[in-house]
Amino acid sequence: MTSEETRLALTLHYDGGAFFGWQAQREERTVQGELEAAVRRLTGSPRTVMGSGRTDRGVHATGQVAAVTVPAQWSAVAFRNALNAVLPTDVWVREARAAGLKFHPRYDALARTYAYYVGLSEAARSPFVRRWCWSPRRHVERRLLDWAAAQITGEHSFGAFAKTGQPERGPRCVVRSAGWTTWKAPAGGQSRASALGLEFTITADRYLHHMVRYLVGTMVEIAGGARPAADLAGLLAEGASAQRPTSPPAPARGLFLTRVEYPETTFDPSAENGRDGAR
Repeated sequence: MTSEETRLALTLHYDGGAFFGWQAQREERTVQGELEAAVRRLTGSPRTVMGSGRTDRGVHATGQVAAVTVPAQWSAVAFRNALNAVLPTDVWVREARAAGLKFHPRYDALARTYAYYVGLSEAARSPFVRRWCWSPRRHVERRLLDWAAAQITGEHSFGAFAKTGQPERGPRCVVRSAGWTTWKAPAGGQSRASALGLEFTITADRYLHHMVRYLVGTMVEIAGGARPAADLAGLLAEGASAQRPTSPPAPARGLFLTRVEYPETTFDPSAENGRDGAR
């Protein structure tokens, strides 16, 4: 990077349904691939767009953070507006901010928050809802879901809840918060919003591959009576085994990356933030 360039942090929304994940691939459509194609179109040169995390195929985002280096004549506002004009309709830049020259969206992150939506009502089967949630079609005990979320809070080994591990970093993660809340549809023309199901929200310092989906799948099985609650403590303490396997992961379509946290000094507060209406 030179003095004639600037680094921008982009906050992204995307519908992951038509993407083979975040990471660019030669023959498949990905979020990173679409962003880099749009950046090249605007700047005239190939430039890497780094993400805070590699969301998997079918996973969505309302708070993914990415970084890109562009010619200094681009302001944050102008570049955001130009990107949104050329990106496909399933990707949107919500915000652009000037960042330090050494900003790295992945390594500088302090924590990430994911939300997972479980549809439990008839309304959740609407074609305008079901593509963004999992409807297990079984009764679940909310009390057991709340209990299970409390068990995973804190520092634990989550090796049993991962498709693949990270040997260089180990299986331990610190979950700052985890909990279930009622998921409601917008009121629209109704007098009040209707409940669609439940939303699971989790914030942690790091995640293993498919960790949130495995956790949701296991908690729903416990709350639905398909396995004993005691299994959760055993999976956290001793890992999975032939006698106590991990439940299948919840489908990718219900998972959203909603927030990435950074130190307060990461972004330049005097720079244009690129929000709608900013000048």
